Amino acid sequence: IADRVFDITRTFPLALDVGSGRGYIAQHLTKETIEKLIQVDIAENALKNAVESEIPTVSVVADEEFLPFKEDTFDLVVSSLSLHWVNDLPRAFREIHQVLKPDGVFIGAMFGGDTLYELRCSLQLAELEREGGFSPHVSPFTAVSDLGHLLSRAGFNTLTVDTDEIQVNYPGLFEVMEDLQGKYILCMGESNCSWNRKPLLHRETMLAAAAIYREMYGNSDGSVPATFQIYYMIGWKFHESQARPAQRGSATVSFGDLAKIDGLL
Repeated sequence: IADRVFDITRTFPLALDVGSGRGYIAQHLTKETIEKLIQVDIAENALKNAVESEIPTVSVVADEEFLPFKEDTFDLVVSSLSLHWVNDLPRAFREIHQVLKPDGVFIGAMFGGDTLYELRCSLQLAELEREGGFSPHVSPFTAVSDLGHLLSRAGFNTLTVDTDEIQVNYPGLFEVMEDLQGKYILCMGESNCSWNRKPLLHRETMLAAAAIYREMYGNSDGSVPATFQIYYMIGWKFHESQARPAQRGSATVSFGDLAKIDGLL
């Protein structure tokens, strides 16, 4: 996120970090780029334990779906790996768009649909075999095909969406789940947040899932991979000064002329 902020050659007088947690993004930004940063998170304890930054910051406890700021307030809004937790993602995007100034930019990252697919598939197959049905045990994620549409519907233009995948190797399924429910619980917390989830998994089902995980996805050294897919998105709020696409049909050169490019040169 910080790299993408630095790619924009301007200074942002006032920025907003949505779902800031303990202020992870602020650690990598500079006061020459951002003059003041508002950090928003629904978890008060996370904000109280925020790490220090050279940027002047203000912490606000608020829900990402109900941002308590006036319209056209911020020059920049950033968000890193928190939006997959919101109940209403389209509303969260609309809230972000509303608080941005015209020609303001939103730069965000969120987990994608292929995140933890090895774990999800292993648990589902084991539950089907041992219990005759399955329930989701990992939070749902957004598909990349939907992300651009959601941003457009919220009012953003000049959109950029790209994906990245990170694989982390673990000794086995139990270590994957312990890591997700333990040390990552504040910044990731990928146990399932759905109200209708099953409260527990039977021991036999867990053992079967571990065996399936290793059989289907295991590495040659005995470890198992866990995939984290990350969507990066950039969207701008409209302003008259922004470049616009040319009118449809106004082109003076045909793509068919590309074959004659050497002759034209």
